[in-house]
Amino acid sequence: MSLTAHDAVLEHDRSRVVTRLFLPGEDPASSEARTESIVERVLALSADELAATAQQAVAEFSSHHGDVPATLIAHAEAVVDGRADGTTLSRDQQLVVGSVFTADFAVEGAALCNPSTVVHPSQEGLGADELRVAVSLRCIGEGHISSIGFADAVIGADSTWTFGDRAQPLLRPRVAEGQWTRSHFAHVVADGDGAGMGDIAHAVLAALPERFHHGDMEIAIAGLPYTLAMRPSSVGPLQRLREICLSAYSATFPPASPLSARTLMPVTPEEDRGVEDARFVRFTDEDGVVTYRATYTAYDGRNIAPRLLTSPDLAEFAFHRLSGTGAHNKGMALFPRLIGGRHLALTRVGGEEISLASSEDGLVWTDLGAVCAPREPWELIQLGNCGSPIETPEGWLVLTHGVGPLRTYALGAVLLDLDDPSRVIRRTRTPLLRPEGEMVKGYVPRVVYSCGGIVHRDTLWIPVGVGDSRIRVFSISLGDLSSALEQEPATATRVA
Repeated sequence: MSLTAHDAVLEHDRSRVVTRLFLPGEDPASSEARTESIVERVLALSADELAATAQQAVAEFSSHHGDVPATLIAHAEAVVDGRADGTTLSRDQQLVVGSVFTADFAVEGAALCNPSTVVHPSQEGLGADELRVAVSLRCIGEGHISSIGFADAVIGADSTWTFGDRAQPLLRPRVAEGQWTRSHFAHVVADGDGAGMGDIAHAVLAALPERFHHGDMEIAIAGLPYTLAMRPSSVGPLQRLREICLSAYSATFPPASPLSARTLMPVTPEEDRGVEDARFVRFTDEDGVVTYRATYTAYDGRNIAPRLLTSPDLAEFAFHRLSGTGAHNKGMALFPRLIGGRHLALTRVGGEEISLASSEDGLVWTDLGAVCAPREPWELIQLGNCGSPIETPEGWLVLTHGVGPLRTYALGAVLLDLDDPSRVIRRTRTPLLRPEGEMVKGYVPRVVYSCGGIVHRDTLWIPVGVGDSRIRVFSISLGDLSSALEQEPATATRVA
C-alpha cells in the first residue's frame, strides 16, 4: 500500500531573510577589540557622511525588512551605550553603528524540511468540509543553523491541499525572560547539570521563591553568605545556574501578523546552532483548555537537548527545558491528551527504537522502556516516530521513520492500544513511502521525513520533507492504511 502524491509543494526560498546581530571576529578577545575600533571609525565620520550612510542602510534593508530603524538602533544599543565622554549617540550615529553590526540571514538558504501539521487557530472564511492547517517547518540557513518557520494550507472538500502564499517580510518576536518553578529548576539542576555544584546549588535553591524569574535568581545569589559566594569553586556553578535560568524564555509576535511571516530563531546558548524538528500537537487538557505544544531539539554545536514550547495561539510562545530519564534524546512526540491522568510521549531513548515516557507536569519525564524496535530491512539502523500519535477509533496511529541500507529514510506506521500505548497492535511490514526517482535527490539525499500529519474526513494527510530541501504532501484513507497495518504477534521478537 502506498501514499497518494499531491501537486502541492514548498521549495526553500533564499529570499526569506531576517536580520541578526553581527559581531565580526571569531575569537572573543579580538572581537571585543574590533568592536571598539569599528565604533570609533563610525564616530569619526562627518555629519554628511553619517547622514548618507544611514540613509543608504535604511533604504537597502527596508526592501525586505519591517521596522529597519528600530532594528538598527537596537543593535547599536547592544554594542555601545554611548560615547566615551558620556554623551549619547545621535540618531544617524546609532543607525550607522547598528548597520555595521547587522547582517542578513537567509533562514532557508540551504534547505527546508521536517514539517508538522496541526489545526490552524483560525477557520474563518472556509467552506463546508474544508480545514485550514498550520504547518511548522525546519528552515536551514548559513552554517546549517536551523530555525522554526510556518506556513498555512487548506485541505479542500475535493481532497486537495493548497498552501497559502508565504508572507514577507519575515518577523522576529519580542523575546523576554521566562518563569520557573523551584521544583522544575531543581530537577533540571539535578539532571546532569548539577555535577560539581554541591552546596552552592542547594543554597541558591533554598533562597528562591516558588515561582521566579532571572531577577529573583540574582537576588538569591546576592544574598548568599560572602564566604560561600566568593570561593573560587563557586564561580563556575553560579554562572551555570544563571545560564540554566536564562534558558527559559518567551517569544511574542503581534497577534495580527501573518503566521507564515513568524520566525523562531535560536535564542539561548544551548540553541546556538539550531532549533530543530519541532513536533507540534494540539493538546486538550482535562478541563477542555486547548493549547499548542511542541517538542524540539536544541543544538549548541556539540550537544542536543529536547525542549518544549507552548502557545495558546501560535503568536505567543513559552520555551522551557525538559528533564528526566525520558528526555535525553531527539525525536520526542507528545500525546494530544492525558492518559490515566498523566502526560505521555513517544521518545527514542537509546537512539534506535520507539520508547514511551511519562510525566506528571509535562516537564520532567520518566522513561518507561521500549515500545517498538527495528525489525524490517528498511529500519535496520533505527526506528523512530514521525510526530505525535493521532487518536483513531482503532488505536493511536503513529507515523514512523525507518533508516535502512544506504542511510535511506522511509515512512511507515504503527498502531498502539488506546488505553495502553505501550502495546503495539499492528504495524507496517513494508514502507508507505520511500525516496525513489527524483525524490532521492536533495540537500540530504535518500530522505523522506515528517514531524506530524493530520486526519481530516477519514483521510490522513502527511506533509513530507524530501531530501531536506523541499516539502511535498501525501495522503491515504484511514481504511486503506488500516489494511496496510498487519497484526503484531503477541510474542513478537524485539531487538534489544
